[in-house]
Amino acid sequence: MQRAAKGETIMKAQDRHGIEGYIFLAAYIACIPLANWMIGHVGTVCVPQGPCLVPVAPGLMAPSGVLLVGLALVLRDLVQRRLGITFALAAIAVGAMLSGVLAPLPLVIASTSAFLLSELADFAVYTPLQKRGLVLAVLASSVVGLVADSIVFLWLAFGSFEFLLGQIVGKAWMVLLTLPAIEWLRRRDQRLGLMKAV
Repeated sequence: MQRAAKGETIMKAQDRHGIEGYIFLAAYIACIPLANWMIGHVGTVCVPQGPCLVPVAPGLMAPSGVLLVGLALVLRDLVQRRLGITFALAAIAVGAMLSGVLAPLPLVIASTSAFLLSELADFAVYTPLQKRGLVLAVLASSVVGLVADSIVFLWLAFGSFEFLLGQIVGKAWMVLLTLPAIEWLRRRDQRLGLMKAV
């Protein structure tokens, strides 16, 4: 009886993981149009014919969409944790297409290339590190992804790294703010017996 009850609990938890995976996937995809919208509509300062900016540190501004780019990097890792590599790679492909479709015409190549390269860099770092620890993997892969995204986008879009620090700091804030939730998920997975203590 106990064994059957434990098996049923594990099955319910696995079902929950699948549902969570699809929620993470939907949130990841939603970050792309929302980031594009924020750049033109949300900020403490909106530059005419340019992006809306938000403060990310004292004296440092960044386009408001960078906040959601940082969040997207974390969500991609969670999609992979819950749904696997195939879903993670499919999500990157869909995200790159959306990024290209939603970007302003002059920025299509920069936006698509930056998205694709940064997400693949995130994937390449997260995949081997996830066995060593979820929080470490999310942090390291997100940092690599956000730096790659910032460098590629700014260079291809503007041929300049003038706003590089603001972009990196803005994305890093979102990654850091998610780490307590990542640690909570890791502990819950371990408690439910669904994942090793990583």
